[in-house]
Parts: sequence; C-alpha cells; structure tokens
Amino acid sequence: MPFRRLSALAAAFLLTVLLAPAASAAGTGFSYQKLTLTTAHGSVVAYLVQVDLANPRVRLGLLHPEDVAEREGVAEMAAAQHAVAGVNGDFFNISETHVGVPPTGSSVGPEIADGRDVKFAVPDGQRFGPAMPAGATTKIVFGAGADRRARVSTVDLKGAVSSARGRFGIEGLNQYALPVGGIGAYTHDWGEVSRARAACGTDTDRSAGCTTDIEEVVVRDGVVTAESAAPGAGEIAPGTTVLLGREQGAAELRQLKVGDRVAVGTKLVAERAPSFEFAVGGFPILQGGQPLAGLDATTLAPRTAAGASADGRTAYLLAVDGRGASVGATVAEMADILRSHGAAVAVNLDGGGSTTMAVADPGQAPTVRNLPSDGAERAVANGIGVFTG
Repeated sequence: MPFRRLSALAAAFLLTVLLAPAASAAGTGFSYQKLTLTTAHGSVVAYLVQVDLANPRVRLGLLHPEDVAEREGVAEMAAAQHAVAGVNGDFFNISETHVGVPPTGSSVGPEIADGRDVKFAVPDGQRFGPAMPAGATTKIVFGAGADRRARVSTVDLKGAVSSARGRFGIEGLNQYALPVGGIGAYTHDWGEVSRARAACGTDTDRSAGCTTDIEEVVVRDGVVTAESAAPGAGEIAPGTTVLLGREQGAAELRQLKVGDRVAVGTKLVAERAPSFEFAVGGFPILQGGQPLAGLDATTLAPRTAAGASADGRTAYLLAVDGRGASVGATVAEMADILRSHGAAVAVNLDGGGSTTMAVADPGQAPTVRNLPSDGAERAVANGIGVFTG
C-alpha cells in the first residue's frame, strides 16, 4: 500500500494523565487504561486496551451478531462471545436514501471470524464514513493470523460459479452493495434482511438509483432450485447459496436453469501470508510509524481506532469520547495517540455515536466504559474483541 507519509502533528498532545489503573488480571496478556489528554483543542478522555499477543493466553477476534445484516451493542456481543474487552468496528449501512429499500445494518469492509470468511467489501463509492487517504480501499482490514501477529493489510475475493453452461466470476460475498455488473453470493450468514440494497448505487455513487436488471438464482446442495428477476429476503438455509447478479452479472446468471448442477466457490485472500484468522474493515491512518498524508486534522468527534506494533506482537484498541466535556479527536490525532503508545500501523474505525469501549472486571461481564455520544450504547455491525484463557 504505497501511501505518502506526513510529519508529526503540530497540535501535539501536551499532557497524558492516567485516570484509572490498568484493569487486568495477572498473566492475562491485556491491560486497560482510562486517560485524559490535554490538547490544543481542550481536554480529551480516551480509553486504551493493550494486548500482548506473545502471551498464548490472549487473542483477538471478531465481535459480531449472529447475522451479517444485523446489529448489536459491543458489550452485548462481548458478553455473548465471552470476550473480556472490545471496541466497535467498521462503518456500516445504518441509513438508506433509496425509497422502499431497508438499511441492512451490515458493515462496509470484509469480516473474517475464527478463520472463516463471513463477508467481503462493498465498492469504494458505496462506503460510509469520512474520506480515506489516497490509495486506500474498502478491502483494507485490521486483523491477526495464525502467527498471532496483528497487522493491517488488504484482502481480495476470489470466487466463481461453474457449470456446463459456463464459468462466471463472483465479486461479492454477503455485502450490502455489489459492483456494477457483478455477481454476489449470499449464504446463511447474511440473515433475513432483503437483498434489494445490493442492486442500488454504483461503484462511485452510493446514492445512485437501483437497477431493475437483476437475476437471483438459488443453489441448494450444488443444484439450481429456483430463479427470480427480483431480489429476495428471508433466511437462507444452511447448505444453500443465493446468487444475485446485476446488469452483466444478471445476464450471466440467466443462462443457468433450474436443475443445473453448479459449483459455487468463494475465498478471501490476504495480500500477504499468513491468512487472517480474524479481520475487520477499517481505513489506514498509520503506516511505518508515521501518520498518513491527507488525514482529517480539523473535525473533532468521538472516534475509535485499532493498531499494532511494528512486530505485530502488541495490539492497541483506542476509543475517544467527544461532544461533551471531552472535546473529541481528529482522525490525524487518533494516529498520533496510537503512535505515542507504540503502534506502527493502525486503522480508523467507526466513530460518532458508534464509539464504544467495553471491558470486563475479573469474573464479571463486560460493561461500557466510555460515554457514548448518543447517551447510550449504539447497536453496531461488528467489533474487535479480546479473548483470554
């Protein structure tokens, strides 16, 4: 990822005061701190979890609801999955401008959970969130592999539908928007929400209209069992894949007939080895120990970010309060905070009312530690969890 770098922020942090002692049991491999930061803008309250991935008793994982097209609170997901700490994750389809099309609640970028591919990324022009730095894409993730090292990298989707009638590429997996002319695969992981949103917008304009040039094909146990010229909704049974095509992708799927035997395969492939055991989408803000060029350095807001040390052995989860006594931070300042604590790479995650830090005291369920700007924890698409034991 050839991003340009910039020098340290002029509005550097003047003072860091520890407000609460590290909250972790001895030997668990993670610690939690609540910090106050005095900046040129005013006082900022931040929450930091550090994870020692060299410790075999701790790991990172994806916090997620049962379905991709569903939302839950960070503390709720952490408790259900027995995580000891967590923050909210990627930006997501929280609102919708297309009349009659419900928001799906699903995330912008890829998701990998316990080594299993859950979803892929929407086209860059279909994303939510602040502007990304030059060269960044929705395919960028923060995650960790079997080597137990955290890193920022890119994943791509390799997929195809193969039958006696031809072989067609698959460009989507359980995502709320498909590339123009593409085919997406939807599985039991997607949930019950309508797939109509997948045919709305374009690769460069999220608000563009919805195409009516659509074809859906249902494949159960390797056989085409149904087809439709409209997107469907409802639970997809295990062992069943719904293929949805728009424009050229729809024309390709129309070649398939009920009763045809087909093979459907998808795989998320990391930019470099090893493959990810866990990954969540986010756009890069720190590379090689330096903030990236073009980061927003003016807009103050509640924010969440995640980073890793140069060797990948230490992970950092950061949340910053805003819109109250804590003035919030800019995206550029989030990079600077993480760098000051030892991160060499980092991504920005969803912020605003989504920003949430949940941590469990020993023997207790995780509770929200920050002050969400909505006044209560917001249900989100996913998060990053810390797991021990």
